[in-house]
Amino acid sequence: TMLIGLTTTFLMKEPEIYSHNEKYKSSDYARFLLLFVFSILAFIAVFYYSNDVVQSSKTYLTATFDNKYLASFVVESTRLLSACIVSLLVCFTIASLGLVSKEMVSQTYVEPVRDFFDKNGIKLALLFLSLIACYRISDIILGVISNIFYQDMGFTKTQIANAVKFIGLWMTIVGGFLGGIMANRYGVMRVLLLGAILAAATNLMFIAFSFLGDNVPFLYLVVTFDNLAAGIATAAFIGFLSQLTSVSFTAVQYAIFSSLMTLFPKILGGYSGAMVESMGYPAFFVITSLLGIPSIILILILERVNPTTSK
Repeated sequence: TMLIGLTTTFLMKEPEIYSHNEKYKSSDYARFLLLFVFSILAFIAVFYYSNDVVQSSKTYLTATFDNKYLASFVVESTRLLSACIVSLLVCFTIASLGLVSKEMVSQTYVEPVRDFFDKNGIKLALLFLSLIACYRISDIILGVISNIFYQDMGFTKTQIANAVKFIGLWMTIVGGFLGGIMANRYGVMRVLLLGAILAAATNLMFIAFSFLGDNVPFLYLVVTFDNLAAGIATAAFIGFLSQLTSVSFTAVQYAIFSSLMTLFPKILGGYSGAMVESMGYPAFFVITSLLGIPSIILILILERVNPTTSK
């Protein structure tokens, strides 16, 4: 199945609309690649050379907050932000020195961002980006710890695999079809709202699960509803992201949106184990459900300030 798409890509001719790219030489593309390489090296260098500062900062903040997990989160988030800023500064410096085509950099990275803000306005664009950043937080944070939770409840790996990798897979596919059909019939934003509500609600089922323990029928029930909700939400969310992209900048804009979609959930998800250790499973599941509320609020705001998103 994968070979069909690969073969089609190799056999297709380049559209005439991209003929303007012929003005760039091979050396321009090589220097553009080096720009990307240097930015990544700068990003890595920040992490490598900041180890001593990070460790001392963690020690100080741990004593200040009396919470090593909070201290670690603050320090590592700051280090990540610093690495991103340094990486951008390296790109800006290289472009300013004329070591890479400024027009190519602008066309590849600047124009897609400018187009998004010009098309939507700053206020609406920031609302869209906030929703993208928040929408999957509830699911992803719980998903990081779910398999460990099942094992702690006493289930064998075979039982978990039968539920998650078999039933869960099919429910995700069914949810995807349902989400697509409903989005086409009732509008993307309505199904997006439904997906956000279902994601938060199904997380609450894990609270009852944490008290029931080794109950195989309830395992299948929770996995069924959780993956069905995830499938519906994912289908609507993909439709939502597709609506936001412009035809001229589809690849870059969608890449930015999909990266932002998982950035904050993955950062917080890295501390799922610490959260469970400090507060226990029931409280953790309540927190993951509450993290779905900002998405619901943002969707309601977007439907009010921009009715066209409901289509």
